[in-house]
Amino acid sequence: MALKGNLRDFTITQLLNLVNLAKKTGTLVVEGANQSARITFREGKLAYAEISNEDNGLGAVLHKNKIITRAQYNTISKRAKTISDKELGLMLINAGYVDQRDVIISLQNHFMDILQRLFSWVEGIFYFNPGETPPPDRIPIKMDLENIIIEGSRRLREWEQLQDELPNLDLALKFTDRPGVNIQNLNMSVEEWKVVSYINPKNTIRQIGKAAKMSEMEIRRVVYSLLQAGLVELVRPEGMVRTLPGLDQTMAGKSKEEQENLVNRLIGRIRQL
Repeated sequence: MALKGNLRDFTITQLLNLVNLAKKTGTLVVEGANQSARITFREGKLAYAEISNEDNGLGAVLHKNKIITRAQYNTISKRAKTISDKELGLMLINAGYVDQRDVIISLQNHFMDILQRLFSWVEGIFYFNPGETPPPDRIPIKMDLENIIIEGSRRLREWEQLQDELPNLDLALKFTDRPGVNIQNLNMSVEEWKVVSYINPKNTIRQIGKAAKMSEMEIRRVVYSLLQAGLVELVRPEGMVRTLPGLDQTMAGKSKEEQENLVNRLIGRIRQL
């Protein structure tokens, strides 16, 4: 199957559909702006996935899934440099640290996580290498693509909605004035608390996302939930040069609060266009 192109023309979901329907064996390579990924299939089923600039080894995967401790992972990392994942898996199973089910489920979760991140990639190129199998030192699995495709379609719709709701990541955030509300007592997720710790009118949403090591989809999702809860509001970053024609004249003589309200109204109107 000669398959090559740009993510602006084909989504990851569409590519998975093609592989699934054609029951192809081979590796799909996706090269994004900052990372690349390799997804391998056997007869239309997911067999393996890895992403660049990250540790895709079995030790890291087991630690990520909380099957082994940090200390065990550090020890394994030194040993894993000289043995394959298959050898490492057998060694850990024989030593009683894990069982086969732990290994398979951890790998499935890791591969799914990679694909879920790919669903939000909208820029990049891809190509399919027919017949290319997983690296010989890695442990392949066998996962049906149907549920993955359904999840991908759902995430694509969510991504499109989040882009509509929060199109500009170069705006900043500030806490709303809500007397009687103590943010320390609120029940928020780990991701939400991470974003909250960076909220400052000087920090753009894009900068917060990078500092919190979140993808554009993840930072949009968290910021949108905080906006919906009424905990934060969008503001122009402090020190940002005004570039909208006539904005200075419109704001002349107005107080800081009036200026901020005007900016928020302008943002609201722009988002509705």
